[in-house]
Amino acid sequence: MSGNPNESIQEKESSNDINQEKAESALAEDQNPDAGAAKEEFPTEDLSIPSEVPTADNSSSRPTKNDFDGAGFTLDEFASLLSKYDYNFKPGDIVNGTVFALESKGAMIDIGAKTAAFMPMQEVSINRVEGLSDVLQPAEIREFFIMSEENEDGQLSLSIRRIEYQRAWERVRQLQKEDATIYSEVFATNRGGALVRVEGLRGFIPGSHISTRKAKEELVADFLPLKFLEVDEERNRLVLSHRRALVERKMNRLEVGEVVIGTVRGIKPYGAFIDIGGVSGLLHISEISHEHIETPHSTLNVNDQMKVMIIDLDAERGRISLSTKALEPEPGDMLTDPQKVFDKAEEMAARYKQMLLEQAEEGEETNSVMMV
Repeated sequence: MSGNPNESIQEKESSNDINQEKAESALAEDQNPDAGAAKEEFPTEDLSIPSEVPTADNSSSRPTKNDFDGAGFTLDEFASLLSKYDYNFKPGDIVNGTVFALESKGAMIDIGAKTAAFMPMQEVSINRVEGLSDVLQPAEIREFFIMSEENEDGQLSLSIRRIEYQRAWERVRQLQKEDATIYSEVFATNRGGALVRVEGLRGFIPGSHISTRKAKEELVADFLPLKFLEVDEERNRLVLSHRRALVERKMNRLEVGEVVIGTVRGIKPYGAFIDIGGVSGLLHISEISHEHIETPHSTLNVNDQMKVMIIDLDAERGRISLSTKALEPEPGDMLTDPQKVFDKAEEMAARYKQMLLEQAEEGEETNSVMMV
């Protein structure tokens, strides 16, 4: 037994402290069985910031231009991408748009502007339509014409009719340039002539250029062959000729010097209009006889059938010039004995053709002499 009581007391206190620590450790392990393993498997790391790591305030930590060189996206490419979304819509522009709503008064169109654009019902087509659904369908993508600047709500007004109108005039000008013959339906008549539609544009046929036995009022719904007389977009004038189309078609089977049978359809102070197979030719008063005639009415009557000879074919103006004077065996026979003229018509026409041939040959000889 030790002789120093203080040492004995200190040993007891130390032993008690060790026992208390063991007891606390055992209690902690009972509450969390993995705690002990965690201490062994995952020792505590030193989380203090190393001195070599730059801070946010250190200028050396900021990226430079060279840091983006390998990023695969340049500043020019970025600017180009932004420009695609920098829309600048102007009246007269043609843009692509998507239909997303059909309303009673028009259609709402997405063209990429900040506000949906609107197309009024009357701008949906150059042709008359019953409803928007006749032309447009939801989600359909097509071209639209910008009619005006943005309104106070930032909305643009669009049109399909303007695009069709421009392209229709381009097409009509091309058809006129090609001197094409077109077919169009008469949808109305008036005192001056008949109305048709060509590529959606309204065209007019003057009464003097309608060549048919029907009354004008009976032409509605008829399809007529037509030639262009005038194409003027600035004045919005599209004038056509039925007569020219018929004459051209007929001219392909006719020739100068040919004798044809015709019917008198009208008499004027300057001559008579003769129907020859559906086209009208003019028998001028000066071509009726070698003798002087005061008025065609003294020799001809409406509905008379007669033989006439073609003396000129003018396809450009759609005119056929006729003559009975060239068929007279003797001057004045048309006044005294028209039947004699008709009986000998083919014989006199053959003489006329021979005369034309001789004149043509003389002209060629004259030109050859002048060239030598």
